[in-house]
Amino acid sequence: MKFVASLSAAAALLSGTANAFWRMPCHSRTALARLDPIVEKGTISSHGHVIHGGSNFDENTNYDQLRESECTSCAFSDDKSAYWTPSLHFMHASGETEIVPQIGGMLAYYLLLGDNIKAFPKGFQMLAGDMRLRNFSGPVPDPPTSAWGPEDTTQESLMQKSIGFNCLHYDKQPEGSRFRHSMPDKAFLDENCSNGIRAELFFPSCWNGKDATAPDHKSHMAYPNLIDGGQCPEGYDTRLPSIFFETIWDTNAFNGKDGQFVWSNGDPTGYGYHGDFINGWDIDTLQQAVTQCTNPSGRVEDCPIFSSSLQSEATQGQCEVKSLPDAIKTDDCAGPTKGLCGNVAVQDGPGYADSLVSDSPGMPAANPAPEYPAASKSSAGAGYPAAPKSTAAPQYPAASQAPAAPGTPAMPDTPSGPGYPAGPKSPAMPDSPYGPGYPADPNSPAPLLDTPSGPGTPAIPKYPAAPENAGGSVVALDVPTVTPAPSPQDVSAAQKGEIVSTSTYTSSGIVYVVAIEQVAVTVTVTDDAAKKYRRHAAAHLRKKGFARRR
Repeated sequence: MKFVASLSAAAALLSGTANAFWRMPCHSRTALARLDPIVEKGTISSHGHVIHGGSNFDENTNYDQLRESECTSCAFSDDKSAYWTPSLHFMHASGETEIVPQIGGMLAYYLLLGDNIKAFPKGFQMLAGDMRLRNFSGPVPDPPTSAWGPEDTTQESLMQKSIGFNCLHYDKQPEGSRFRHSMPDKAFLDENCSNGIRAELFFPSCWNGKDATAPDHKSHMAYPNLIDGGQCPEGYDTRLPSIFFETIWDTNAFNGKDGQFVWSNGDPTGYGYHGDFINGWDIDTLQQAVTQCTNPSGRVEDCPIFSSSLQSEATQGQCEVKSLPDAIKTDDCAGPTKGLCGNVAVQDGPGYADSLVSDSPGMPAANPAPEYPAASKSSAGAGYPAAPKSTAAPQYPAASQAPAAPGTPAMPDTPSGPGYPAGPKSPAMPDSPYGPGYPADPNSPAPLLDTPSGPGTPAIPKYPAAPENAGGSVVALDVPTVTPAPSPQDVSAAQKGEIVSTSTYTSSGIVYVVAIEQVAVTVTVTDDAAKKYRRHAAAHLRKKGFARRR
């Protein structure tokens, strides 16, 4: 089934200008660790990554070190390149967090898009995505100066469109590559994605022809205008293989459980998904593969450059990072543990994420990012998702909601905004005479009766009922005083069951309408009590203008 899904993804990727590619399977990860020798070179990374490829990987890894790797977790034994992305985690409602099972490791597609494609040079490295984004085309404070020049905005948009999250349900028609650019919410995943989620990332393929890297790790590269093909911008005329990462996560393992999915960089939106690549190929071997691996199947087994040096999945699974730095040997990035590895803050945005480290595991950062206005969608174009509205509501226990009475205002949406999954409501209010979930009126008698308005609405106060005793009968009618009161003529002319008067009153900020209906109540009493209650009833009827009916 996984093979079929990969073929469908490849078919969706290839356009009319592409006629060759291969998929490099890396069936096992070499490490799950806070390492990133590109962005956080020489130090411990702020967040965890799933790492695939050559075993000689640490906080200072470079091309020469990778070439000296004793093994690789990828299918071709001489591909010592390093491939890594954030890991996906499930954060339970309790704050306990664990990694989502990864299915099949990673597939690294090498797509030969364009003409005169060159192998990656020695020392080449690049990244795609931005770990701190929480919005589509959101504002980026103080972007670094780069060779993109006036094309920065366009490249930023292309970069965000290079990210994809595909719902997997192998019993249905597959979604196209990069079908959506943000993570589906958990309710959608539970209902629709029985085979998990496929995270996808396209790297830029237009090179400036001279720099193996850049101070910002990306300005030596640019996207063609169609991402998976098209024209390269001026100054980026050299074509390199187009790398496309594909990683499948078994989100369905948490179906029905209370919590949320979040990437290891504290991102529940997916906008901050990113990936890194350091070339570990023998340059001549890679150039031969670019020239000769043209079988449209995309299978490494069908390319003579690879076929004699392929490893089994079991062999790939035995390759691990040679040694981890002492500072992270005690990290538990897989969990279950409290919060995210590295004490990363969960930040929904839409503003650019602040420091990834928080004071408490799983809680917002101590210095949250400023709130930016929602970004314009003009650069994204029609059909791309709108930015999230604001930071998600804190996780409180869900209230025990009673059915709302007619006319009762609905609970407000959370700061996530309309169109996004409603955040959990605040803790339930204490039960009261008005019904569960409504505040008690300290001045009202308890208990109150339910009324025709439905359970949970304030009842008309009770009045003493006539006692029930043996023998005799007397007619009595007692109702609350209302203004205006019905006239005797109205009452005498009314038929039983007709409404003879209405009135309104306000309680706890809610306006209620009271309707007075002509009724007859018969109460049985003893002979001795009959005279007393007959006189009592008659006095009430005269006082309130009602005619007595026998």
